[in-house]
Amino acid sequence: MSEVESTWKMKFTILLFVSLFCGLILAQEDGPEIEKTSGTQSCDMCDLLKEFGALREKVGVMETRLKDSENQILELKKKERTKVMFSAAAGEGDKSIGPFNTDTTLIYRRVITNIGGAYSPSTGIFTAPVAGVYYFTIFYHAGGEKEGKLLLYKNNDMVVMTHDQCSDSDGADNGGNAAFLQL
Repeated sequence: MSEVESTWKMKFTILLFVSLFCGLILAQEDGPEIEKTSGTQSCDMCDLLKEFGALREKVGVMETRLKDSENQILELKKKERTKVMFSAAAGEGDKSIGPFNTDTTLIYRRVITNIGGAYSPSTGIFTAPVAGVYYFTIFYHAGGEKEGKLLLYKNNDMVVMTHDQCSDSDGADNGGNAAFLQL
């Protein structure tokens, strides 16, 4: 039995006891012990019952507020548990990726961190599980004789890119870019 249920049962028991007590006092109104002022006593009891009813109503309101607060706390805890972060690398050691003749979704070979599981290592796509602002960074290293290019897309729209033309005089090219995205 929950604490709220046991509190209500206790309140109901007290109310029942007070009601029975009032009934006994009113039933004894004609008895010898009750003076002419018994009307005042029964009014006092009625006032007590009214106050008790008002208190019961206040307790009901407070219990509703408490339940709402508990729900808000649970929602905040749920959001706190939903942490999202991933870090990945396309190549490993001397294994390079590409070149590609067409734009290709890059599937990272090495997933370093994938907290929240939002990055799919089978498709190369990140799907935001929680609304918010996300920070993305992209970097590449390419031999100078090949073009180096990375593009970051949000759905079908290109957001940022990093690019370098191929050159016979370059030994290597590096590039990077970053973006904050509302997802």
